Amino acid sequence: MLEIKDLNVYYGGIHAIKNISISVQEGEIVSLIGANGAGKTTTLQAVSGLLKPRSGEITFLGHNLLETEAHNILKLGLAQVPEGRRIFSGLTVKENLQMGAFAVKDTKESLDADRKAVYARFPRLLERKKQLGGTLSGGEQQMLAIGRALMSRPKMLLLDEPSMGLAPILVKEIFEIIKEVNKSGVTILLVEQNAKMALSISDRAYVLETGRVVMTGQSSDLLENDLVKKAYLGA
Repeated sequence: MLEIKDLNVYYGGIHAIKNISISVQEGEIVSLIGANGAGKTTTLQAVSGLLKPRSGEITFLGHNLLETEAHNILKLGLAQVPEGRRIFSGLTVKENLQMGAFAVKDTKESLDADRKAVYARFPRLLERKKQLGGTLSGGEQQMLAIGRALMSRPKMLLLDEPSMGLAPILVKEIFEIIKEVNKSGVTILLVEQNAKMALSISDRAYVLETGRVVMTGQSSDLLENDLVKKAYLGA
């Protein structure tokens, strides 16, 4: 579904992503784990068109993403939930969800049905639909960011650090939501610093260090890998 080949990304003279190759099959949850500065967010931003790589290939459902503008990448069915959530704090919950559907050309009734489906998945958003996004708790903002992305009817979600800044009980809730979204038919590429949680819900994973893929495999195998345990799981 998503194929990244020999990708290289620079920030000025800094070589941030070094010849990485990653693939995601339809229906999977694939995790990217690694320390801060490993290149996880940079990889997602390259996929979603927010950064232009120096070289390499990125294809999504056969489309060359390096020749596609970011808003058109969304129209292909690939949506990103950014690090830090990046909701529209001055808009209501309902308005944030409407913004998520800007690229969907359909009837008002159909879009209303999409919004009701998001409310069904996130009942707290329904309770707060007239509330400004900036007044929500961190967990509620993360739910809104995911809901906003779902309004674009994605085939794949790029999730960037969805547990950041959340209390442990909310982290568990968000990861349950991610599993439910995946079961509904949405493929997921997950960037997450909580490596144990990420590996526990994903099918496969890639370990990034200083812009390179240093390890890949089934998530269940990586959970038991001594090097992964020592570096990322606190063992």
